[in-house]
Amino acid sequence: MSDSHELSRRDFIKVTTGIVGGLIGTIIGLPSIFYLIDPALQEGGKEAWIPIGKFEDMQVGIPYPFSFTRVQVNGWERTASSFGGYAIRKSDSPDELLILNSRCTHLACTVNWSDEAKAYLCPCHDAKFGMEGEVLDGPPPRALDIYEEHRIAEDGTIEIFFKEA
Repeated sequence: MSDSHELSRRDFIKVTTGIVGGLIGTIIGLPSIFYLIDPALQEGGKEAWIPIGKFEDMQVGIPYPFSFTRVQVNGWERTASSFGGYAIRKSDSPDELLILNSRCTHLACTVNWSDEAKAYLCPCHDAKFGMEGEVLDGPPPRALDIYEEHRIAEDGTIEIFFKEA
């Protein structure tokens, strides 16, 4: 008479195959899943020092235009965004430098300096900003944004600290 606790050869092979198959699936599956979801878990750098131009190239009292592009990676998506502004050199001292963002504070259109009007003009809604970014006319709720943090590198290049919101 057979004992009811004995495992038949067929049942042993089924259990062994299931355990070995599960281990192989886990060993191959976990790294594969991690590889697939890893880009979605990583966050791109949103802060950086950006060079905008040489200090000696900026003339006193004349807005110096600059632009730069930032590439942000969110998971598998790469997005390139363009930014820009104007640096106004007030004197020979790098400490007396005003650096404005060129995005209108109304609807984020790019403003352009007009020598005729002596103002930044927004092409979207006829907004007008003074030399130092103050609102002169139109619908903007506030003055142009200022890049507060800047420094001068050893080679004379002005760099701004860019923080993406």
